[in-house]
Amino acid sequence: MFLDQQFKIKDLGTLHFFLGLEVTRSQKDIVLNQRKYALELVSDAGLLAVKPMSSPMDSSIRLAHDQGSPLADAASYRRLIGRLLYLTTTHHDISFAVHHLSQFGSKPIDIHLSAAHRVLHYLKGSLGHGLFFPSSSNLHFRFVTGFCLFIGSSLVSWKSKNKLLYHILHPKQSTVM
Repeated sequence: MFLDQQFKIKDLGTLHFFLGLEVTRSQKDIVLNQRKYALELVSDAGLLAVKPMSSPMDSSIRLAHDQGSPLADAASYRRLIGRLLYLTTTHHDISFAVHHLSQFGSKPIDIHLSAAHRVLHYLKGSLGHGLFFPSSSNLHFRFVTGFCLFIGSSLVSWKSKNKLLYHILHPKQSTVM
């Protein structure tokens, strides 16, 4: 109400789509995904007709800086990796592969691009994956506090405390670790 008095605000209704994130609400949950964004990535790479892969990365392949031919267009590789990094917002299952591939952005080679395309093959089969937030759950909040004491650059002492607050709605049942 205060913001409405200070600024001209238009109520756009229930949130369904924002910055590539799709929001689906029900009485039981909220689901965030980037299905449309992931489909766009697969389409832009010309891989709509490919067979989906069951994993985002081949564990038998070891990527290095000097195992193949340099790419003619390194900028397109960097752009693809950047787009994949944004997709990790809701697709945590590709995080390791994408972050590993991002290490080769300065001088990408053909093997790196093939590995990035494998991530896209995986995405083809997991377009609906996202983040699920149930409306009712046993909430656990963990608080970690601490400090480190240094003399110069040498660690002399440290202390940390870990507290777990169990189920906010039932404070009598909370436990402290």
